[in-house]
Amino acid sequence: MDLNSASSIVLQVLTQATSQDTAVLKPAEEQLKQWETQPGFYSVLLNIFTNHALDVNVRWLAVLYFKNGIDRYWRRVAPHALSEEEKTTLRAGLIANFNEPVNQIATQISVLIAKVARVDCPRQWPELIPTLLESVKVQDDLRQHRALLTFYHVTKTLASKRLAADRKLFYDGFLHALFERLKQFLECSRNIRTGNVCRDRLEKTIILFTKVLLDFLDQHPFSFTPLIQRSLEFAVSYVFTEAGEGVVFERFIVQCMNLIKMIVKNYAYKPSKYIEDSSPETLEAHKIKTAFFTYPTLMEICRRLVTHYFLLTEEELTMWEEDPEGFTVEETGGDSWKYSLRPCTEVLFIDIFHEYNQTLTPVLLEMVHSLQGTTNLEDTSAILIKDAVYNAVGLAAYELFDSVDFDQWFKNQLLAELQVSHNRYKPIRRRVIWLIGQWISVKFKSDLRPMLYEAIRNLLQDQDLVVNDFEFRTDQFLPYLESMFTLLFQLLQEVTECDTKMHVLHVLSCVNERVNVQIRPYVGCLVQYLPLLWKQSEEHNMLRCAILTTLIHLVQGLGAESKNLYPFLLPIIQLSTDVSQPPHVYLLEDGLELWLVTLENSPCLTPELLRIFQNMSALLELSTENLKNCFKIINAYVFLSSTEFLQTYAVDLCRSFCELLKDITTEGQVQALKVVENVLKVNPVLGPQMFQPLLPSVFRGIIDGERYPMLMSTYLGVMGRVLLQNTSFFSLLLNQMACESGQELDQILGNMIEMWVDRMDNITQPERRKLSALALISLLPSLNSVIQDKFCGIIHVTLEGLYDVMTEDPETGTYKDCLLLSHFEEPKVTEDEEPPTEQDKRKKLLALKDPVHTVSLQQFVYEKLKAQQELLGEQGFHALMETVDTEVVAQLQEFLQGF
Repeated sequence: MDLNSASSIVLQVLTQATSQDTAVLKPAEEQLKQWETQPGFYSVLLNIFTNHALDVNVRWLAVLYFKNGIDRYWRRVAPHALSEEEKTTLRAGLIANFNEPVNQIATQISVLIAKVARVDCPRQWPELIPTLLESVKVQDDLRQHRALLTFYHVTKTLASKRLAADRKLFYDGFLHALFERLKQFLECSRNIRTGNVCRDRLEKTIILFTKVLLDFLDQHPFSFTPLIQRSLEFAVSYVFTEAGEGVVFERFIVQCMNLIKMIVKNYAYKPSKYIEDSSPETLEAHKIKTAFFTYPTLMEICRRLVTHYFLLTEEELTMWEEDPEGFTVEETGGDSWKYSLRPCTEVLFIDIFHEYNQTLTPVLLEMVHSLQGTTNLEDTSAILIKDAVYNAVGLAAYELFDSVDFDQWFKNQLLAELQVSHNRYKPIRRRVIWLIGQWISVKFKSDLRPMLYEAIRNLLQDQDLVVNDFEFRTDQFLPYLESMFTLLFQLLQEVTECDTKMHVLHVLSCVNERVNVQIRPYVGCLVQYLPLLWKQSEEHNMLRCAILTTLIHLVQGLGAESKNLYPFLLPIIQLSTDVSQPPHVYLLEDGLELWLVTLENSPCLTPELLRIFQNMSALLELSTENLKNCFKIINAYVFLSSTEFLQTYAVDLCRSFCELLKDITTEGQVQALKVVENVLKVNPVLGPQMFQPLLPSVFRGIIDGERYPMLMSTYLGVMGRVLLQNTSFFSLLLNQMACESGQELDQILGNMIEMWVDRMDNITQPERRKLSALALISLLPSLNSVIQDKFCGIIHVTLEGLYDVMTEDPETGTYKDCLLLSHFEEPKVTEDEEPPTEQDKRKKLLALKDPVHTVSLQQFVYEKLKAQQELLGEQGFHALMETVDTEVVAQLQEFLQGF
């Protein structure tokens, strides 16, 4: 297509294509479609849409046809592809001027340039990016804006490239150039004062560049392998040598340390135990790492970390003096090492020491040996160095297990340093107690702990508020309990920061948990203070969580005496477990735990404690991971006062359970039905009536042969309680099931007995197996033909139950039911054991009323068979027994001998 002659023709057709008249529009569109594959067509379009004198609609249409043509005909392999000569001309024309006045057309031109760039840049179009950068620098606002707009679309499109070859072409050039740019930026920053706006922007750019390296290493470790050497040289040079003096800043140091850490710890660079199982890429990366981390390099990194980066700064020491609580809230844990200098240096030290411990252990031990004895109080520098070295020894505790005799070090030096009371020695006292905390779970003899407790007691009397928690053995700690608890309580009152109060509460809770009931004489002051602290912490839910945890341990320690706390305790439980209150999001889990231990240790049910149960329906509707604790709480109410509790809440509870059983997992159904079983066990008269709506589904589950063994076992446990302990209600239930199913009553009963016998093996607990035997044999004596038809199966279940619970006296040769309980004995508790809760005592007393523990299965079976014999007569009973296997009869007679 000749450009000069074609331009006017194409322009005319494009004008027609903008017409609203379809008679004019359609032929024009057809003509344009035919020209799409004509050489020179796109050059004509370029001339048209770059001619600002033409009609905007015509130019708009020209640019759209051009953009669509790129998608179809720009690639070499496309049918009717554009020639290389024409593409060269078009590329040059597209970036000749960035002065398009119409925004919509400018955007389309930017997009089509980006489309061409995705195919041709940088190989066929190396001048694109330099041209754009030059255009961005011009003073003309319009040209600058259009160039930036194009640059944006080009960058966005190039970033979408996914082919490995394209990516490699990009990162080979970009990432290697990045190191040079970083050096230039850092040198540039040397000449710009801190606080200058340019310095701030420069630092942000430097951080952005280092982030590119970190993200690339994180996402593509093997592609990063060629950059390992250069990255390590760059980072170590600026962070651990004089090269960085005057140019590095904190965020840059953190980024460089993270780069080193990620290379050292990267699992992609660690060979397998057997070299032949490692990939060539892994071996190559490991080889580069090994070549770089020589002994001199590792020693310098270790020394620099300890003696430079671990040192407490002037700002930290000032903060310690002015705000000791704020100083104690160390920024550790989680991802803090990614952003903060001190956690970053410590994590890097841990990782390098772990990776190269054989090389670095002698270096660190040499530092320790150079610091023997008490340090000169006038030498602040020496004190700070010792603090830093002790920090390193604590961080590397597990690696130094075999190299440090910590017990001797504690006795010969550390204990003495804890006793130096001078104010200037405060950093060492703090660090030593922290160091012991690090080593106590690694290597620390238990017989040294009394000396440690004595030292800690003295530290708690100090005005210095920097204190850490510790581990202890109860018997060794008891002599210090009163003074320690008093001092900790005083500290709790003195501190003002929430984090510090939480920390002290945690220590108090640990002490309370370990010594249990022996805490009782000392908690009065804490019990009086906690209501005030709860009120003050209204806006601090995490502190309230700590208070709840403290209360849990207090209630456990006080036992039945915790009833005196109810005026304060019960409103807290009410608030924490009320899902309509916003704080429940934070407090619910601990609130449920406190509710449970309060019930377990309650001597009796008070109206206020009963009223809190109003929160339960909403909690059950949540169906969350807290369901298990909800079921425990319901059980606790049942054991505490079943009649009063059931009369008040059974209807609502049954409705909640019926809804809940439709939606929860099989394991959840088992837990819910165990609650029902406990209700039936504790209150066999009222229980079945209250839970009547739920029992038909249990009955159906048995008849249908529930496949999940645990659930079937629970179904049989529930039905066994009804059958054994409330026969009249079982008859009503049987009639209801017959009516609902349209079957004969005897048929329903027979199906149930048959399935019960068949699935007896699903039951594993001896108590439940005995319950099944008692329940089925309780159907005797009977003239019912169905029961007589199933007599053989009933005897089989009975015999299995006897085998489970009967033990033979070796002297007399007689059998005894091992589940029988005759009286309640207060258990003897050793010092190491927790005393029984009030609920434990209640459960023991309830067991004395439970047929499983009060009725001898051996005697019960004998009495029922004897009654059946009397009912049928000798001949009838003999015929019934003949339906049972002779071997089973013989085994049964062996158990019943003596009756």
